[in-house]
Formats: sequence, C-alpha cells, structure tokens
Amino acid sequence: MNATCPNTEFEIEIAKLLGELSSVQDELFEVLEAKRDSMAERDVEGMASLQPREEQLYQRLDACHRRRTTLLEFAGDQGLPNESLGELVSGLPSGNRKQLSERVNDASARMRLLQHQSLTNWVLAQRSILHLSQLLEIIATGGQLQPTYGRGESPNPSGALVDREA
Repeated sequence: MNATCPNTEFEIEIAKLLGELSSVQDELFEVLEAKRDSMAERDVEGMASLQPREEQLYQRLDACHRRRTTLLEFAGDQGLPNESLGELVSGLPSGNRKQLSERVNDASARMRLLQHQSLTNWVLAQRSILHLSQLLEIIATGGQLQPTYGRGESPNPSGALVDREA
C-alpha cells in the first residue's frame, strides 16, 4: 500500500486478505476432517501424508497474519481505527463497509470453528494415547495393580493375560 492510500484501497486490500483467509480456512477444514478420519481409522500413513499440506497451510495463514498486521499498522498511520480488522472496516466511510463487515465476522466465526475442530482432534489424539498407555500397563503388570506406596509384596509378576498358568 502506498502512503496516499484512499479508503477504497483499504477496502480492496481487506477484501484480498479476507479472500485468502477464506481459502486457507476452507483447506484447513478439509485437512482437519481428513486427519480426524485418519485417526478414527488408525491410518498412520494417512496422517503422515497430511503433514506437508498442514505446513503449507500454516505458512499461508502466517502470511495472512503478517498482511493483517501491516494493514492495521498502515491504518493507524492514516488515523483510522487499527485494533482489529472489524474496527478498521467499521471506521471506513464507504458503501462496501457492510459487506466487508459481514466477511470479517464470517472469517472470525470460521476461525473459532477451526479452533474447536483442532481441539477435538487434539482430545481424540490424547484419549488414544491414554488408552494405549493403559493397555500397555495392563499387559506389563498382567492385569494386577501394583501398589503405589508401601513395602508389601508385589503381586505375582507373571502376565495373567499372556501366561496360561496365572
């Protein structure tokens, strides 16, 4: 953006940024869904194959963040509101303000939804790890609980699930 940027150029730049952000968000929804499906199907190779795409999307999202920061800094230099894109859009006097405001609100709502889906995937992964940890403990102890404290004799060290004699 140049130093003599009229409000319409702000609108154009905001619209471009929102377009790119929307594209990244759409792809993130696809990746998160594919990752959740891979976890549910225990498809380790499928999850690993998503890694390069996730990295690319991270880089594009980071580029959007940098563009947003630059745009808000420039708006501040021009005496316009610069705390957020929503505030900047509401400070513009043009007729496209309502449409841009709706797009900003939509992008914000979609980002919250992406956060929820990411959290859902994280919880699913953590529950899987906990489940595997518990299974390993059962196998390692033969299904017998080990005393946490005390000097008492340990239960029979044989694996009851593996050994026939237990």
